[in-house]
Amino acid sequence: MRGRYGLLLGAVLLALLCAACGPAEGEAEENGYLLYFREKDLTASSGGDVFQTEAVEIEEGLDTQTAVENLVKHLLEGPRSELLRGTLPAGTTLLSARVEGSRAVVDFSAAYSTLSGVRLTMADYAVTLTLTQLPEITSVKITVQGKELAYRDKQVFTARDVLLSSEEDVVSTVEAVLYFLNEEGRLTEERRTLDLYEGDTQAAAVIRALESAPETKGLVTALPEGFRVRSVWQEEDTCYVNLSSSLMGGLAEDLPLGTALDSLSRSLCSLDAVSEVRFLVDGEFEERYGGVDLSEPYTNAMNGG
Repeated sequence: MRGRYGLLLGAVLLALLCAACGPAEGEAEENGYLLYFREKDLTASSGGDVFQTEAVEIEEGLDTQTAVENLVKHLLEGPRSELLRGTLPAGTTLLSARVEGSRAVVDFSAAYSTLSGVRLTMADYAVTLTLTQLPEITSVKITVQGKELAYRDKQVFTARDVLLSSEEDVVSTVEAVLYFLNEEGRLTEERRTLDLYEGDTQAAAVIRALESAPETKGLVTALPEGFRVRSVWQEEDTCYVNLSSSLMGGLAEDLPLGTALDSLSRSLCSLDAVSEVRFLVDGEFEERYGGVDLSEPYTNAMNGG
């Protein structure tokens, strides 16, 4: 199962996205374009209904770079409809936008790097589908503070990459208890039914959910900004979570890494098939990760199970 989580960000996760199938809230008129958002409630969505659009007009006669900047700023402002929500995380700002031939290169602030899994794929393609409406733009590259996101499978996107999907993409579900932070900064349960896709694993689905926003109001992810899981796999009843040492340099020293690992281990141990969690760093067993002791496995007993 090693590396399976990373591979999911390709065809399997892209199968959630369909530009042509989602009905537009308004048709783009002359000098107008469609902004791509997602439905606020995805429980009734299946594949192509994930993306919805709103029409927006930009000033006539703008050069391509200015038009790109305008469309991205409209995306960042979010949808007008209360039934929709933006795909870009709160706090994201546009640092720069430039045009290189037929490619738009968009650079976002650090908040964009909090995305991963399905949420990152959706954000990447919301930006791509919006900008490739410009006749001069055929591809989009998205960076964060001038750098590529190393955990992406690809760095340049086109509208042609977006695949059609169907309800058959979801092959199963799993019940899990996810742990997020409440307003007092304590880990709090959120019970969820997670979708599993072809080639997916239960552990990967849990990681995906933890790296995304919780559904319960007042809860936030326990994973610090910039924190990422490189891969996750299971052998018998032990779940192995592979972390990256290269990320430590970008994390503040006072970040609660212990709480983040508690969130991961408790959530994974909520799966019936998992009784303990072992953390690795760059694929090797280490005594510590930052200031956190990794010498012993996290178990159901430790998590109150």
